Parts: sequence; structure tokens; C-alpha cells
Amino acid sequence: MEFYDLIKTRESIRDYDPDKPVCEEVLKRILEAGRLAPSASNRQPWTFVLVSSNKKLKETGECYPKNWFKQAPHILVLVGDKSKSWVRSYDGYNSIETDLAIAMDHLILAAENEGVSTCWIIAYDYEKLARAIGLKENELIYCITPLGYPHDGFKKRGHKIRKPLEEVVRRI
Repeated sequence: MEFYDLIKTRESIRDYDPDKPVCEEVLKRILEAGRLAPSASNRQPWTFVLVSSNKKLKETGECYPKNWFKQAPHILVLVGDKSKSWVRSYDGYNSIETDLAIAMDHLILAAENEGVSTCWIIAYDYEKLARAIGLKENELIYCITPLGYPHDGFKKRGHKIRKPLEEVVRRI
């Protein structure tokens, strides 16, 4: 898909068919896009936890209350390690959230390019998810997304509600 069309048509999808898993080859290309994302000082302070087993999907599904989330055949959890990320010397700013946001953006755009649906989620039960994925010491969960295909007949909204360019750009 042409890049600007991909950006225009990508939507957060809240409909997943549990009987339509994403094939390994496509999952690998999506994960590779995240791996190639830039990070401050090229530290790559991330781990992408791909949940696909029925047992772990049931456990991770408990971290978010919506039924459509529990239907996804895969859940991707982005985990960062602050001890491995770049820190700005003069004020202590840690780049971890920026690094993980860039990686997530690469992942969801790659998924869209593959025809795989996503929904960037940051409102989840952190403790339940941490237990389900076996979060290690020094690791923090930053965001999650289901990965999968919608049920037959699902239609995207087809338009985005965004502020006009003139409201978000300031030229100086």
C-alpha cells in the first residue's frame, strides 16, 4: 500500500475473529518493522512480547474488560527497560517512552500494511498483565495491541476526525 494511503486508512479496530490467526510469516514481518524502529542512541531498550497460546491469551485477556479484546488471536505487549534506555545528561530525561512509542507506531503501521488490525491500548490492568506475561525485573509495560482480522462483514468507519492542518501547524 502507498504510505500516505496507509496512514489515511489505518484505524483502531475493535472487532477480532479468534478463528483467524495471523500466519507466522506475516507476524515476523510486523515484528521486524518494530525491531527496525529508531531509538535514542540506538539503545533499543525494548522487548516485544507476542502472546498467541490459548492459555496466555486467556490470562492476558483479563487485563482489559472488553470482549472484542478477548477475541483477538494475538496480543502484542511492548515492554521497555529504563536501565537500558538513553538518558539526557543535563536534566535526566529518559527516552524510554519515546522509543517505545516509535516502535509501536512502526508495528501498527506494518500491521496495517499487511491487512492486520490493531488497537493501541494504554488503559489496562497493569498488575494482571505483568503477571500474565511474566514481567522481569527492570521491565515496564508501555502499551499493548491486539493483532488479528475482523469478523467477516466488518467495515471500517472510513474517515478520521482530526483537527485541520492549520490548527496543528505553527510556522515561524
